[in-house]
Amino acid sequence: MVDTLGVAVVGFGWMGRVHTQAYARLAHHYPDLPLRPELVTVAEEVPGRAEEAAARFGFASATRDWREVAADPRVRAVSVTAPNFLHREIGVAMAEAGKHLWIEKPVGLTADDARAVADAASRAGVRSAVGFNYRNAPAVETARDLVASGDIGTVTHVRIRLFSDYAAHPQGALTWRYERERGGSGVLGDLASHGVDLARRLLGDIASLTADTAIFVPERARPTGATAGHTLATGELGPVENEDYVSCLLRFASGARGVLEACRVSVGEQNNYGFEVHGTRGAVSWDFRRMGELRVSRGTTYQDQPVATVHVGPGDGEFGAFQPGAANAMGYDDLKVVEAYRFLRSIAEGTAYGATLEDAVRSAAVLDAMVRSAADGTWVDVAAEG
Repeated sequence: MVDTLGVAVVGFGWMGRVHTQAYARLAHHYPDLPLRPELVTVAEEVPGRAEEAAARFGFASATRDWREVAADPRVRAVSVTAPNFLHREIGVAMAEAGKHLWIEKPVGLTADDARAVADAASRAGVRSAVGFNYRNAPAVETARDLVASGDIGTVTHVRIRLFSDYAAHPQGALTWRYERERGGSGVLGDLASHGVDLARRLLGDIASLTADTAIFVPERARPTGATAGHTLATGELGPVENEDYVSCLLRFASGARGVLEACRVSVGEQNNYGFEVHGTRGAVSWDFRRMGELRVSRGTTYQDQPVATVHVGPGDGEFGAFQPGAANAMGYDDLKVVEAYRFLRSIAEGTAYGATLEDAVRSAAVLDAMVRSAADGTWVDVAAEG
């Protein structure tokens, strides 16, 4: 028997749309899932945006006040896709109202924010999912299996990159993303949080780190109205308060070393995300822009050892729910469908699948350590930050 799960989306920018479409596609890709989402309501404070979303995507109702969602008995699960500074207030309120919670990363502005939401969810006994979508790529899951199985030997070091040009235009509007009070730690919370999750997923816990950050576009124009995405503006200039760039050296609990680098103003780079993991007998690397491929080297040659391109297929991760054979492409939105599936499966089975609020707390502790390290130029013990 299939049960209906009333869902709501709070915040309807691009990510709110992605969550909504992921819910709608679940029945297509996972017909055996015992829960079917029903789009109950959408909340967005920008006038007219919630009503437009309801008409376009089929929500039964719309509101400008997310508190109405918390009080709505029809809603059993909520996607929180609002700006970062609202994550803690909304996330805690939804959990305390007994709503299962799918919340976008980084879950607030600090580790304290993420922990507050995680604690509220734990007390309420609700399930959680967090938007670390890149870990859901079948190739990433295959790479993790290669590392865990010892196929490339003992991991020695990893390099993780997240370069984008979304903020490279000097006329990009001074939205909440660039304010410390509302956006938090800039590129750290936006892109580096994904990098931290990939690092932890592939190699385990990070023990200590040292980081350097920079702001390369120090001023931006204040928008004169509501914004969506990364829009341009020509108004009065205001200061950019948080980081455009971060580079970080990592020491893992396993003894492995790592480099994580992220930048939101990289001209010529469009979603250049990926990693290279090296071990004592081989290596594996992944590029998000070629999402279904891995570059793999393994064997006993060591020197001049060849590298092969491996195309993941239906036996890898959730690939089979989307494509019938290797080298058929998956896309970004597919990763959010996987995320939605694991969220609803967690609710249906009462056990965690995919990234949870605990992962968000651990990622946020690493980001907090980066902020501290960049401020005083020292190595920071991540465990002490958690």
